[in-house]
Amino acid sequence: MSSESQYSRQLAREGFSTVYVWQDAPNAFYPDHVHMGDSAHVILEGELSLTMRGNARTYREGDRVDVPGGTVHSAKIGPAGCRYLIGEK
Repeated sequence: MSSESQYSRQLAREGFSTVYVWQDAPNAFYPDHVHMGDSAHVILEGELSLTMRGNARTYREGDRVDVPGGTVHSAKIGPAGCRYLIGEK
């Protein structure tokens, strides 16, 4: 079983009702925004820098970041782009 499949099954076990793969182009940017429900992002390739609650951190292959619903955050995609698994509640 691939890591992608394992991560997907894990997110489903945790109650994420929607799980899908998303891919962003190099250096894409998402300004401050909010999701209504909780979300989880598992980096499959590339990197994503997330700013949440005044803290910025870069996530790379194999890393996971959870964003609680209603939390303002922004994201910057790395120079090689990013492919990641998203779980949404």
